[in-house]
Amino acid sequence: MSRLNNDVVGAQNALTSTFINIVTNLVTVIATVTMMLSLEWRLTLLSIAIVPLMVAPTRRVGRRLRKIRRLSMEFNTKMNALMQETLNIDGALLVKLFGRHADERERFRQRSTAVADIGVRSAMVGRWFFMGLGLISAVGTALVFWIGGHMVLQGVFTVGTIVAFGAYLTQLYGPLSSISNAHVEFATSMVSFERVFEVLDLPVEIRDKTDATTLMDVTGAFTFHDVSFSYTEGGDGGSALLGLRVDRYARENASKDSIISQKTSRQLALEAVSFEIKPGELAALVGPSGAGKTTITYLLPRLYDPTAGKICLDGHDLRDLSQDSLAKAIGMVTQETYLFNDTLKANLLYAAPDATQAEIEAACRAANIHHFIANLPDGYNTLVGARGYRLSGGEKQRIAIARVILKDPRILVLDEATSSLDSQSEVLIQEALERIMKGRTSLVVAHRLSTILGADVILVLDQGRIVEYAHRFQTHSAHEQLLEQEGLYASLYHTQFQDAGSFPTAARHQ
Repeated sequence: MSRLNNDVVGAQNALTSTFINIVTNLVTVIATVTMMLSLEWRLTLLSIAIVPLMVAPTRRVGRRLRKIRRLSMEFNTKMNALMQETLNIDGALLVKLFGRHADERERFRQRSTAVADIGVRSAMVGRWFFMGLGLISAVGTALVFWIGGHMVLQGVFTVGTIVAFGAYLTQLYGPLSSISNAHVEFATSMVSFERVFEVLDLPVEIRDKTDATTLMDVTGAFTFHDVSFSYTEGGDGGSALLGLRVDRYARENASKDSIISQKTSRQLALEAVSFEIKPGELAALVGPSGAGKTTITYLLPRLYDPTAGKICLDGHDLRDLSQDSLAKAIGMVTQETYLFNDTLKANLLYAAPDATQAEIEAACRAANIHHFIANLPDGYNTLVGARGYRLSGGEKQRIAIARVILKDPRILVLDEATSSLDSQSEVLIQEALERIMKGRTSLVVAHRLSTILGADVILVLDQGRIVEYAHRFQTHSAHEQLLEQEGLYASLYHTQFQDAGSFPTAARHQ
């Protein structure tokens, strides 16, 4: 954000004020030198003889200020990042809960002091540079009057000539000093250019092919063919600035599926995963923490491309499909619901901008949230606050479900949408989910027994691999088949599933 806001302004200044000043001052210098030559060429040559003394230090000073400018921008970025983290709602709450006010004040003091110190350092370098330019100008003026005075005494020219030269010297040395300073300003402005283009030049990892296929009638059949994936080997952009931010978000919100697993030697989040889901089926992903469940839910809507293998939707490789048609076909509800700092209606319309009020209310009724919204003073025009902080977790999840219902996707992806809610909210959301999953191909990271019992396919993952797989067969449910295998699924079921009614996400197969 700092690069795209502050640094763009710095680059803009280099192209506007700095560049214009250089051109203006050059014209002034040329005109002044022309007038001086017409008066007395010897004094003119003497006046411009000191110009190399002005130009010589600019390169060195420019390099030094360029380094200082880059450090200043980095320090500012760190200070702004600290303020954004600790002064937003979640950060401020965390600071209060853990009583870390003094520590955070000290962190801010250190970073703000670094910003102040680098600013003083930059000012001092500029001060000495300007003082040097002023001294050189004074020496040049003194030489002209000294030698010119001797020439007046010798009768070479009159006193009027040297007086006129005194006026022209001001118009000469002033613009020359500005040009020397502009060179330094332009050199430091290049830092802004570099930082901006470091972002703009990042490669787009997920892009449409020139002949990408647009799917019109999606049936919802998808297949994973020997899919492997690593968060650290995703491509050139993955290790760059924005790629790191995206990967960090994935790790923070899906730590169970990231490369940070209980076995530090593990490099692949998924390894040679193959399975097929037919149209209209409900597939449940089950497994311990770090198994790769959420990673699969990220790959299906093509938030990432597989490191190896391919994923097909209706027989088409996802990389051959347009991202717009893929986004229209897939609706996703994540563990953590994100809402914009806007009204409830605006957040719902994000899924379907052309939806009518009646359609919005129908979607909210299906998600068991319309009654709550209707009782609010401003109804659907109620502001939800940053990240929806004015709503409870259950209310935000039901808004997210209503948003997906309004989108009406053919494929539904649910990543433990009720894992951290109270029982009452969970029941309401579970009812809503069961309602919208009917007739749709659904991929669910499951922790509820009812969801798993109703699944047509159960995929059991561990350490990035599918270790058990079962498909509903006539009267035998996938759940019963996996219990009979007495493997990882049965172990998890017997240890924590039967009594709690919810599937463990952190249990490990012993």
